[in-house]
Amino acid sequence: TQYSFKEVFGTLVVQKELFDVVAKPLVEDLIRGKNGLLFTYGVTGSGKTHTMTGSPGDGGLLPRCLDMIFNSIGPFQAKRFVFKLDDKNGVDVQCEVDALLERQKRDAMPVPKTPSGKRQIDPEFADMINVQDHCKVEEVDEDNVYSVFVSYIEIYNNYIYDLLEEAPFDPIKPKWNNCNTPVRNGDFIPPQSKMLREDQNHNMYVTGCTEVEVKSTEEAFEVFWRGQKKRRIANTQLNRESSRSHSVFIIKLAQAPLDADGDNVLQEKEQITLSQLSLVDLAGSERTNRTKAEGNRLREAGNINQSLMTLRTCIEVLRENQMYGTNKMVPYRDSKLTHLFKNYFDGEGKVRMIVCVNPKAEDYEESLQVMRFAEMTQEVEVARPVDRPLCGLTPGRRFRNQAFREELSRKLEMRGGPINGETEERSVSEMFLQNFPPLPSCELLDVNDDQTLPKLIEVLEKRHKLRQMLSEEFAKNVLAFKTMLQEFDSSVISKENYIQGKLSEKEKTISGQKMELERLEKKIKTLEYKIEILEKTATIYEEDKRNLQQELESKSQKLQRQASDKRRLEARLQGMVAETTMKWEKECERRVAAKQLEMQNKLWVKDEKLKQLKAIVTEPKNEKPERPSRERDREKPVQRSVSPPPVPNAPPVRLRHRRSRSAGERWVDHKPPSNLPTETVMQPHVPHAITVAAASEKALAKCDKYMLTHQELASDGEIETKLIKGDVFKTRGGGQAVQFTEIETLKQESPTGRKRRSSPSNPDPPEDAADSEWTDVETRCSVAVEMRAGSALGPGYQHHAQPK
Repeated sequence: TQYSFKEVFGTLVVQKELFDVVAKPLVEDLIRGKNGLLFTYGVTGSGKTHTMTGSPGDGGLLPRCLDMIFNSIGPFQAKRFVFKLDDKNGVDVQCEVDALLERQKRDAMPVPKTPSGKRQIDPEFADMINVQDHCKVEEVDEDNVYSVFVSYIEIYNNYIYDLLEEAPFDPIKPKWNNCNTPVRNGDFIPPQSKMLREDQNHNMYVTGCTEVEVKSTEEAFEVFWRGQKKRRIANTQLNRESSRSHSVFIIKLAQAPLDADGDNVLQEKEQITLSQLSLVDLAGSERTNRTKAEGNRLREAGNINQSLMTLRTCIEVLRENQMYGTNKMVPYRDSKLTHLFKNYFDGEGKVRMIVCVNPKAEDYEESLQVMRFAEMTQEVEVARPVDRPLCGLTPGRRFRNQAFREELSRKLEMRGGPINGETEERSVSEMFLQNFPPLPSCELLDVNDDQTLPKLIEVLEKRHKLRQMLSEEFAKNVLAFKTMLQEFDSSVISKENYIQGKLSEKEKTISGQKMELERLEKKIKTLEYKIEILEKTATIYEEDKRNLQQELESKSQKLQRQASDKRRLEARLQGMVAETTMKWEKECERRVAAKQLEMQNKLWVKDEKLKQLKAIVTEPKNEKPERPSRERDREKPVQRSVSPPPVPNAPPVRLRHRRSRSAGERWVDHKPPSNLPTETVMQPHVPHAITVAAASEKALAKCDKYMLTHQELASDGEIETKLIKGDVFKTRGGGQAVQFTEIETLKQESPTGRKRRSSPSNPDPPEDAADSEWTDVETRCSVAVEMRAGSALGPGYQHHAQPK
């Protein structure tokens, strides 16, 4: 058995190679705002959890995906609580003040915080996330800020549970232990199952699920590991740590553009892009007769197999809808697994599946089923393009803002001034005051000093004149500037009016084009509807055409068979007619020859009688027949015995029928037309028999015994009749068969001896009556019949007579 896949990995493949081919494109799509789904599928014990999680020193797909995400968006991450997820599968943007308040509130909480880069990593999983590849996405939008949120759920017995939920301690409600019995002093409280909801974009999500914002690979994997410890596993005959539930690790990436200054996040909810990558570790399909499961394990196995069967049914219906154009309803709601990922199968993201196969001989049949399903899923196309919102801001504003700040701080450091915006204003005022004449010394040390005050008055007058000049110049400049502004305003107004006119014209053109587009779209919809109707009609006609062609072919084949049967029947009938014609021609020739021979014999007998009569009439009456002497009789050969002449008026002798030994049953008496009547006293007779000249199936079907009368010539010249008997049996084909059992032989013999003397009517007969008184038997029985084999006309006839 052969199956075809897009990529096949051997048993010695490393996790990095598998990640580069399968998971890396999904991470790239995640950062570009597209959804992705990756799940492992296979028989229990085939290595699905190992593929997803990895082992110490060789991390699996999940830690490598996290590492690639944080390597790509590391320098562009937003501060905590800038993005805030709501309860309806959406995300909001908070200002810096609200985010700061959230961070302070979190820092004041007594619960331990999620780990940062400075904390010690748990050695239990430290080797799994120690990935040295430093893989990252090349083209990341630098003008966006990013935040990562993770959640971890499991689907157990078709119920959804939050593996990151912290169960509150309630002293009133009883606790539950591992045996599902209530205890008062336990620490385990069974979690509550979660419900599936649909948001305003028709995407499915788990309501009330814990979603944690993480800032590093270590922090994200520690959250995963905390939930992994709560996942349900059990020991079975096939796997010591068999997963008893489907686990789903969801990575959500929220991103939003910066404002025009490149400092803060743009406070517009429409510009936020929320994409997610779901990593699913499916529980393995298993047969209970191999795992020997019972009780809870048996119930878990039934639910696992049922959910996997629903997944397979959904894929098959999707494939049928896409290949044959049908519109069958996909049964997503039959299982929580398929209901949760309904949007992916409807085209909301890219889906990848890793099929894990165990080379054990015991798993051969189940592995064939798994590969058959996986090969079929390749024919389903689910991805469709996703439009990202356009912000309309200049790209590269983040780095330009950073470069401007760096340059400004550098210049201020060179001048030694403070790093704020008031520096330039002070320098302008200082430069303006430096243009005035310097004030002379105003100290009056002598009462009679009459030079200081006049100098001061002169300087102040000069300053006043200069100030008036500057004021007049400033007023002129202001007036000129106002004039320029007015001219500029008038030109701007004229340009605005012109632009408004152009815009109104463009808007009219756009509105007309929109109306035209709407009309064309309606026309397209109408044409599509007509095309759909025509396609359905064409499909119906093609189906009718195929049916008619099949009917025509079947009828033509039937006619050909009938024609061939007719030809065979005609050939058979022609053969039968020719055979029957030849047979009857031979029979007619034989009968004509027999009739001619019979007439010749009668004529010969009449001639002989006439000769005898003539001889009797012409012989002299005085002569007596000589009595032969005994010596003469001894010398003569022994002739047949002499019998008295027949009495002319003797009454007819009633023939006695010899009863056959097999009488009492239904017989077929087969007497060929060539048989001669023997006219003996003893005759073979079977009562209630069907006498036929030729054996037929119709006659054999009515009887259970069969008798063939066969005549042949014995060695002494007499006729020997044989009665060949047999039993009639039915054959499997519906015919009749005869099994011969015995043969009866009837033989006619003539006695031999001397001539007998008949009793004379007169004591002294005349001499001329000697020949008439002594008559040989051969004279009376002058005709003998001899049957010879090999004659073309059947049994031959030969006449024997004693000439006078």
